[in-house]
Amino acid sequence: MKTKLLVFCAIFFLTLSTNIFSQDKPQGIISQKVAIKKYHDRDELNQMNKGELLDLYTERIEVIVKILPNIAFTNKPGVTIKDLGIPDTKEHRKALEENKEAASDYFDNTIEFQTKILPYSDKTNLIAAILFYEQTLKSLHTYNEFNEY
Repeated sequence: MKTKLLVFCAIFFLTLSTNIFSQDKPQGIISQKVAIKKYHDRDELNQMNKGELLDLYTERIEVIVKILPNIAFTNKPGVTIKDLGIPDTKEHRKALEENKEAASDYFDNTIEFQTKILPYSDKTNLIAAILFYEQTLKSLHTYNEFNEY
């Protein structure tokens, strides 16, 4: 009985000390998971069925919702507030987390609506929207050029 209690206490204190002394890994302002896998031209999109187009549209909306609002800080995934010289305080980490949650909630609500309504859209308009979003997102690659002025 004493052995079980001793093992339990040892595991408990080991877990507790690990949690207390472990550093939280700084979160990136822009997630590395949110990205465009491939850009398309009109001919490629015309050959796709509407289901594939809806998936591409959703993927682009996610990038726009989760990246574009933060490009005043950075356009590179994985950059942390500390990397930008922003004090890594509990308050700033909480603000970043709340911002990410708000963007995620907005994206989820938007996609819930889009899933119900977007299938009724015209394929030509859907393709035009995807191309517009892709062109906007391609400009992220040249964003740093604007900083030089």
